[in-house]
Amino acid sequence: MVRLAPATERIIRARELIQKARDLPVPAEMGRRDFSYIANIKDLLRQARDMIKFIPMSPSTTPVMKGEVKKIFQEADEADQELLSGRER
Repeated sequence: MVRLAPATERIIRARELIQKARDLPVPAEMGRRDFSYIANIKDLLRQARDMIKFIPMSPSTTPVMKGEVKKIFQEADEADQELLSGRER
């Protein structure tokens, strides 16, 4: 049986995935329009969202933890817009 990571650990991992997406270098040739770059960004942000999406549904989740999850979803959305459209925060 697979052991599930505690919610705090999943929150930390989700933030690391978002940072990993931010750290990906923009390809020199096609820039932000490179399909491989777009796919890598989308995949990392999807993994971050999937890592935390069920945390708020747990009965033992505190309101503080639910707030952290909401912040991570916002961070992922901001990273998506920033990285793929070139808009800065």
